[in-house]
Amino acid sequence: MANEQIPYKIYLDEQELPKYWYNLRADMKNKPAPLLNPVTHRPMTKQDLAGVFCEELIEQELDDTTPYFAIPEEIGNFYKMYRPAPLVRAYCLEKYLQTPAKIYYKFEGNNTSGSHKLNSAIAQAYYAKKQGLLGVTTETGAGQWGTALSMACSYFDLDCKVYMVKCSYEQKPFRREVMRTYGASITPSPSTETEVGKKILAEHPGTTGSLGCAISEAVEKASKTEGYRYVLGSVLNQVMLHQSIIGLETKTAMDKYGIKPDVIIGCAGGGSNLGGLIAPFMGDRIKGKLDCQFIAVEPASCPSFTRGKFAYDYCDTGMVTPLAKMCTLGSGFIPAPSHSGGLRYHGMNSTLSQLYADGLMEARAVLQTEVFDAAVQFARVEGTLPAPESSHAIRVAIDEALKCRETGEEKTILFGLTGTGYFDMYAYEKYHDGKMSDDIPTDEELEKAFAKLPHVE
Repeated sequence: MANEQIPYKIYLDEQELPKYWYNLRADMKNKPAPLLNPVTHRPMTKQDLAGVFCEELIEQELDDTTPYFAIPEEIGNFYKMYRPAPLVRAYCLEKYLQTPAKIYYKFEGNNTSGSHKLNSAIAQAYYAKKQGLLGVTTETGAGQWGTALSMACSYFDLDCKVYMVKCSYEQKPFRREVMRTYGASITPSPSTETEVGKKILAEHPGTTGSLGCAISEAVEKASKTEGYRYVLGSVLNQVMLHQSIIGLETKTAMDKYGIKPDVIIGCAGGGSNLGGLIAPFMGDRIKGKLDCQFIAVEPASCPSFTRGKFAYDYCDTGMVTPLAKMCTLGSGFIPAPSHSGGLRYHGMNSTLSQLYADGLMEARAVLQTEVFDAAVQFARVEGTLPAPESSHAIRVAIDEALKCRETGEEKTILFGLTGTGYFDMYAYEKYHDGKMSDDIPTDEELEKAFAKLPHVE
């Protein structure tokens, strides 16, 4: 179909909305390694996980053979409040870059939480309510996940306890207020509320925290509070499953207009949005139906793909969670307090890590100042202020489009615009005032963290 026939924004009809989530693991030739019990180093069972996660979420987490899970009607109805999300042709950006490339982005910021996180938050809150729980605990980095979960818990009348990474808690006060508006309670992490928080503070006085720290606290709080379970916004496969709705919608929209992506790009922190976006496309590549390049983009300050080790590690700093085989910088690594709080996690989703190890996906680490260069360019020509996390994908999408300008290739580039940056103005202020830094961990810092990786036979 000619470019002129493709609208600026492609929306699906309601009847075209996905009725199932797609489990990419079912089609992978090399399955991701199982979660291990941190004490016995044996694969985690349903019984092992029952005290931490909701029952049906455990089923989803451990299942690597069922390709599709039906989306419950209650969740589907909630999705209709803000889905389908538009697939946007970036005509203005293409013109600005003077590139022959065709650029598309899937925009997930068109809801009150401001990001893709609501796709999984409502699912996890639904299963918690269905199980008869009183509430849930969680962590949040930049605050998008905490905001989304507070909305979902409010919808199902569940209590919501959020541990927010301290540097983000201080940088993003308005995100906190949105959470409070929806009834959540928020604690800066690490805190003195939990034993693991006290331990982390004793070992790292004055720390600005990390997602790994906040996970430790949320897990401890859930395990010690009757009627509560822990839920999370990224990293685990259950979250990637729910987020597959992003890629399923995108693929349906592209198929509708005969569009085939040559390059798919997503920002990578724990892996939820990247995994959700690429899932059906990667499934087609594995089946030999699609020849496509997949690029994960991470901050140079927290480069778990590009400088990490593919090994079993704890999912949290307090070392109380199961062990996951993933690309990791070490659970004790606490990244610099960058403005992309959602990407400050020491590890990566095990499925994505396996795909990376198998050479089915590549990764790039980018500097914070270069990310904001791209964010400002995008905002000025496309009219949407992107989140710092999303801007990592924008950076590499622009780089790829400029390569096409040099070579004359008419590639089709797709990237995920995971959310808006209207609560990130402190970060934009630092950028505009020339006070933003580029923090890159030294080899010595990483080796120190790698030395503490658990020994798994």
